Amino acid sequence: MLESLSPPRRRLVLTMAALVAIAVLALALLVGVRAFGSDDGSLGAGPSVDVQQDEPGPVLLVPGYGGGTDGFGPLQSALEAAGREVRVLDLPGNGEGDMRAQAKALASAVDDVLRSSGASSVDIVGYSAGGVVARLWAQELGGSEQARRIMTLGSPHHGTQLAALAERLAPSECPEACQQLVPGSDLLDSINRDETPAGPAYIALWTTQDQTVTPPESGRLDGATNIELQSVCGDSRVSHGGLPKDALVIGLILSELSGDPVSAPAASDCSDLRAAGSA
Repeated sequence: MLESLSPPRRRLVLTMAALVAIAVLALALLVGVRAFGSDDGSLGAGPSVDVQQDEPGPVLLVPGYGGGTDGFGPLQSALEAAGREVRVLDLPGNGEGDMRAQAKALASAVDDVLRSSGASSVDIVGYSAGGVVARLWAQELGGSEQARRIMTLGSPHHGTQLAALAERLAPSECPEACQQLVPGSDLLDSINRDETPAGPAYIALWTTQDQTVTPPESGRLDGATNIELQSVCGDSRVSHGGLPKDALVIGLILSELSGDPVSAPAASDCSDLRAAGSA
């Protein structure tokens, strides 16, 4: 039949047949993709699955800017007395270098403790800048699939004016991690597009007496259980440096990292939490 057509008409018929075949193939592929997508035909991966919350695993403590770990002693002892396996992260570059490199060190430590313990998840406590490191790990390195709970203590999630002042007045004394903690830095803007990605439960704790993370409300996180210490114990005078070893803070960590659901404490819990953190 095609042979009876003139060359121009023959080319037209062949072209139209090819276009019809491509359209049919595209429709078949679209139907196939929708069959593996969500019920409404979207192409997303479907809802994420939260990490199991009633199975506490090992706890990793992440120090802040400067990498000092001495202040974790009382907290580590309290967690171990509660039957938890605890590891304290040794940050590269004394916690003053690139925070993404610090997050990679956390990722390696988590992989190691999960492998050795056989646990399905970990709990993370990040003090000061260590809380930002924990969030980087959760958002950029798959940590949201490994963490059951991420708790931050006085962390500059939205930066601190102290870093901005150092960068402006003494830039030689403001290394990379300091620069990354300036409000509006590229790093903070990146992780704050989604402050609490699905997977772990987040608890953000801070003190109004903080003179290092300024303003102290920089320690809040959208989507987290936010705890201002003074809303629990109105007489609390703990400063930034005292957070990891304060009895109230330790009591709150023991409570929030237990097998019970995460909940915001009330002022009526003040005495019990302090007693638990002093035991």
